[in-house]
Amino acid sequence: MAQNQLKKLLGVGFGVAVTIGGTVGTGILRKPGPIAQDIGNPTLIIGVWLAVGLYALAGSLSVMELGTMLPKAGGWYVYARRAFGNYAGFIIGISSWLGSVSAMAFGAAVMSEYIGLLSPALVDYQQSMAIGILVAFVAFHSLGVRLASRAQEIMSVLKAVGLLAFVVICFVVTPDKPITATAVRPLAEGGLWVGILAALQAVFYTYDGWHTAAYFTEEDVDPSRNLPRSMIRGVLLIIGIYLFVNLALLYVLPMSALAASKLPAADAVQLLFGPGSAKVVTFLLMISIMGIINAQIMFNPRVIFAMGRDGLFFRFVTHVNAGGTPTYATILTASASVLMILTNTYGKLSDIATFFFVLCYASCFAALIRLRQTEPDLERPVRAWGYPFSTWTLLVASLAFLLGVVIGDFSSSLYALGFVAVSYPVYRLIKAR
Repeated sequence: MAQNQLKKLLGVGFGVAVTIGGTVGTGILRKPGPIAQDIGNPTLIIGVWLAVGLYALAGSLSVMELGTMLPKAGGWYVYARRAFGNYAGFIIGISSWLGSVSAMAFGAAVMSEYIGLLSPALVDYQQSMAIGILVAFVAFHSLGVRLASRAQEIMSVLKAVGLLAFVVICFVVTPDKPITATAVRPLAEGGLWVGILAALQAVFYTYDGWHTAAYFTEEDVDPSRNLPRSMIRGVLLIIGIYLFVNLALLYVLPMSALAASKLPAADAVQLLFGPGSAKVVTFLLMISIMGIINAQIMFNPRVIFAMGRDGLFFRFVTHVNAGGTPTYATILTASASVLMILTNTYGKLSDIATFFFVLCYASCFAALIRLRQTEPDLERPVRAWGYPFSTWTLLVASLAFLLGVVIGDFSSSLYALGFVAVSYPVYRLIKAR
């Protein structure tokens, strides 16, 4: 029977799987090339990936306090609303939702491109395939949370094993002949600090998802115990995967070749095993994308579900089917991604998604500081390590990054700033309805 309550079905295994699945996607196999172009120094490249990884690890310690203190679906939205009120919650909730909607549209579009690479006869139907992928995921998730969570666990294991195999192959197999390539433009052409800022944007986008387990605390059988385990284990595994993949790419490909590559993982495998072998990486990419879309179509509808339950979004999204899936919220989320695919707007929104993501991070750290002051007696099963120094450092770093993005990429940032500017009348309209 239909109801408006999520089911407690999830545990640590799913938490780790959805953290990896919601984070590790195409970014780690596509972004190392542009990052090498922006920085041009192996030590700095590893340093940037490690720095953002440590940011995510430290951030998870703050999220664990909030997630176990407020074990409700919705993630960033829940914390911002509790700390700063309905309007702040609305801005953060919609920012989080739109950022992930555009990322999901981008993922489906990229997956259709890879299907076209494996089967050239389908190249002319990429838009239809991208829409079909999202429709298929909606249908699958309508079967219930238990099946969707098990699929997430399987895809995350396959993804991790595939990337580990890639790393081992890169270090063990010796190419028959060295690769030579010339970068399209001089390395770090825009200056080192500009390059580092651009690289940080790319790496932040690739790491986004480290917090995904927090969206499911309402459905966790024991969030106080399971959320810390899920987040710490998941984030540590992600950091390890990202560092080892980058080390493997730097080991196999010269800097100029890496910087010129749009898909360096495929180029590395092709160098080691010949032209036809690049399809193996394409297949691995498809598994990665499936895992991240599966995670996104699980956690993102829960944001508007929580907002609808609190009267900050349309009430119909609070419908939950017998399997524990917020059906209408899932359909609306996928429909928004389909609309972006049809209008070809997901690319521009993906460019500014990092702004939305880091804005949500900053709101989380600010919410923790605020709630420590306003609700000191609220039960906190887990406390943020190193507070207040750690949380204030993360908040300042997040705000500094946002300022750097606005200065460094003002044209794209205008879209994000414009959304914030028009959010209040939209908020009032929804509240009135």
